[in-house]
Amino acid sequence: MNGALDVALRLVAVFVVFLAFPLIVGQTEHKVMAHMQGRLGPMYAGGFHGWAQLVADGVKFAQKEDVVPAEADRRVFQIAPAVALLPYLLVLLVIPIGPGEGAVGQALDAGVFFALAVMGVGVLGSLMAGWASANKFSLLGGLRTAAQLLAYELPMLLAAASVAMAAGTVSLPGILHAFHWWWLPWQLIGAVVFFVAGLAELQRPPFDMPVADSEIIFGAYTEYTGLRFALFLLAEYAGIVVLCGLTTVLFLGGWHGPWGADGLGWVWTLLKAAILAFVVIWLRVTYPRMREDQLQKLSWTLLVPLSLVQIALTGIVKVVIS
Repeated sequence: MNGALDVALRLVAVFVVFLAFPLIVGQTEHKVMAHMQGRLGPMYAGGFHGWAQLVADGVKFAQKEDVVPAEADRRVFQIAPAVALLPYLLVLLVIPIGPGEGAVGQALDAGVFFALAVMGVGVLGSLMAGWASANKFSLLGGLRTAAQLLAYELPMLLAAASVAMAAGTVSLPGILHAFHWWWLPWQLIGAVVFFVAGLAELQRPPFDMPVADSEIIFGAYTEYTGLRFALFLLAEYAGIVVLCGLTTVLFLGGWHGPWGADGLGWVWTLLKAAILAFVVIWLRVTYPRMREDQLQKLSWTLLVPLSLVQIALTGIVKVVIS
């Protein structure tokens, strides 16, 4: 019974994180963009520093009418937001935030491959939305999403494989137990490739060509309104949490820190992930949207070769060490 209770408590904790952290990232994005771009609107809702902006957005989405196009495939159209969102909940189950057994929802021997495979499933939500909307712009956005996934999944997987190769395991807790600080400069190339490829898979700026509002309105989500549209936005922020968490675990040492790693391990994990989330927001404010051909060129001519260089470097270092 104690074992079942422990599992239940860990699952509840993961679910609370899944509900809270994406909203925190969304609220932070409002504030960071407001300061960086001089936006006044997000600073007024609720009074002090616009603390109620997120509440106002939630009320706005809840009040909007839920519209399904007459020619749409109704069932596929309605379940697409859930397909886009739920895979990130499953990935959070395997991301460890501390050194103890209770600091991870479920430790898997193949945690790296599980996380990357399930993250890829989330893209199906965008494909389903684009196909089922009976809108040519939505379909174009869905096709761009598929092309972007195919281009950036490979360098992301190769970068993660270099860390697994260095640690000698594909278990996320196992990678953290094998981590050493001198890995940071050695795995830097893989970290950059993994993070950039993850941004592209999430369709975050400057990789948001599949949802280009000035060209194809909002891509696969053009016909969505109300809470279903809000679920797609929540999936984007949940994806940011997952990407930053995985990057922290794979390349930044996760719970390892200079002071009290055992007792404060979860603090170091959350701090590193929060800094990466800030970088994600900063990139959105800083760089303009890339063209579709530039997106493909970046992946196939730069990220894939760099990820292969990282694997070769990992192999050389492993041979020298042994």
